[in-house]
Amino acid sequence: MTKEQIMQRQQELVDAAKREGRDLTAEEQREFDTLQRNLEDIEKSQGQPPAGARAAERSLHNPTAGDGAPGGEAQTAQRAIEAERARVADITSLCRDFDLDPSDHIRNGSSLDDVRGAVIKQLQNTRGPIGMRVSQDEGDKFRDCASDALSMRAGMAVEHPADGATELRGMSLRDLAVECMAREGQDVRELLRMGHDDMYSMLCRQFYNPTAAFPAILDNTIKKSIVHIYNQVPTTFQAWTTKGSLKDFKTTTDHEYVIGGTGDFLLVPENGELKADKPSTEKLPNRKLDTYGRQFSMSRQAFINDDIGFLSEVPGLYAARAKKTIDKQVYTIIYKNEKIFDGKTLFGGDHTNLITTGSKPTQAAIQAMILQMQKQKDQFGEAIYITPQHIIVPVGYEFDLAVILRSSQVTGSSNNDINPLYNYPLNIVQTPVLNALAGTSAVPWFMTANQNSARGIQVDYLNGQETPTVRRMESPGTLGFTWDIYLDWGIAVRDYRGIAKNPGEVIA
Repeated sequence: MTKEQIMQRQQELVDAAKREGRDLTAEEQREFDTLQRNLEDIEKSQGQPPAGARAAERSLHNPTAGDGAPGGEAQTAQRAIEAERARVADITSLCRDFDLDPSDHIRNGSSLDDVRGAVIKQLQNTRGPIGMRVSQDEGDKFRDCASDALSMRAGMAVEHPADGATELRGMSLRDLAVECMAREGQDVRELLRMGHDDMYSMLCRQFYNPTAAFPAILDNTIKKSIVHIYNQVPTTFQAWTTKGSLKDFKTTTDHEYVIGGTGDFLLVPENGELKADKPSTEKLPNRKLDTYGRQFSMSRQAFINDDIGFLSEVPGLYAARAKKTIDKQVYTIIYKNEKIFDGKTLFGGDHTNLITTGSKPTQAAIQAMILQMQKQKDQFGEAIYITPQHIIVPVGYEFDLAVILRSSQVTGSSNNDINPLYNYPLNIVQTPVLNALAGTSAVPWFMTANQNSARGIQVDYLNGQETPTVRRMESPGTLGFTWDIYLDWGIAVRDYRGIAKNPGEVIA
């Protein structure tokens, strides 16, 4: 190629990039540099000072004349190229942060200061911040992708897996560790030569590095597993208890009294005087949170054996146990019938919420419990409108209840008597926990009210957090990766009027 052809081709490359408002691509840059070297060789062979890419760069940047030194125009052209690259990159980054299109600013030669001014003007016009778009960096994308891949490989359902997760799901833990460390700058050949023990030792050192990718991927996978399994645990306490939230571990002192006991409205004669009244108060039970937890480890053997099931099974077992612990504590409270906030047992004559003669659920027994609950009065002796909603029974009564509550006629009646409980709005809650607590003794059953009419048992969580928290933990002397798993909750009897008990009978 002649000098003119080389410079023309360089001009074409720069013009194309200028029209599209972008920098030269890697391929275009390589061609441009090759042409530049050929041009300099031609000029050198002709005894001329190297002209560089002055023609192309003048048309793009309109630079000033060279500095007078040999090669000055080439140096000026190079500086112009670098300046243009920086301008395009800075403008693109700024516009993306504020959700603006950078192409117009790049094409018309706007400086970075001009673009800043345009951003400020738009902020003034909208009188508020533009919806900023925070982009996810490549490291975060890879961690999400790898975490979803491990979750799918462990058998968990991932509704919307990250891009690339399907391709990574076949990787072993060792392969994933190599990929993570290679992305962090480690020599791939050295990593591939490592044995499992050496790799495990290196990962242990990384485990306490907050920026390391491999332990962060394990963390994310374990957290997903815990949430997934915790929500599937078939406990029943949540069906009839109320849920609350506390902000700390102090015994609650706010809302400690309920206001009520106001006097009836009195007749006011013409020109008569309204009589003053002062509401009375009644102390409510206190609420308090406690922390419950365990610690588990991923052993060296699990890593070497590529035990991917560990990431879902072991954390999931502890998550399930946390929810089952709450379930057991709730039913233990109503089964043991211990003293509550007023110094009296939860169920008893003082609270008029106990059927004295135990029996299995029958039409008569259920009706008696409903009527007893509906006769309850509030703390100030006023009638309250309780609506029974749940009947809580041990395993063994579900089919009997289906007949009692779903039959239009009384079973066994020779007169075709109408069943008053037909389609009565009682939700059947069956739990094996009551059977386990009773053993060979009589198994009680219960009835609870609609939460809007009277509260019974309440489960509080710290700041409403219902699923366990997982935290990486350094455990000296433990040959493995260690995590803490814990959850904060508290259980309180809020009102004995919202729950009634039948002592039941022995279930064969």
